[in-house]
Amino acid sequence: MMMNPTFKGIDHIQIAAPQGSEEKARSFYGKLLGMQEIEKPENLKSRGGCWFQCGAQEVHIGIQSNFLPAKKAHPGFMVSNLSELRRQLEDAACLINEEPPIAGRARFFTHDPFGNRIEFLEYN
Repeated sequence: MMMNPTFKGIDHIQIAAPQGSEEKARSFYGKLLGMQEIEKPENLKSRGGCWFQCGAQEVHIGIQSNFLPAKKAHPGFMVSNLSELRRQLEDAACLINEEPPIAGRARFFTHDPFGNRIEFLEYN
């Protein structure tokens, strides 16, 4: 008898970025957001990009030659101390966008340096 697959969670998300943007990705995802950069596997390093740890998951910044930013699709990062993150982003001149609230969650949106939509949420 065949067993149905059991989903256990998300291993990683990939966010596209233009060629040559690794330092901007490190500045935004690493320095500003505070994600720890993790080493890419040796066989994937030649593709460019960089990877970060985000809780138990990973965020992969992948280089795309015909890059277009994601305007609707987006990751939703769960954080603690959302108001402090908002202040840090505003201090870094990141535009904050509000959307209709979701019960039990505070949230806001911004864009990464490449124009990709990013959501941050904190559960009440």
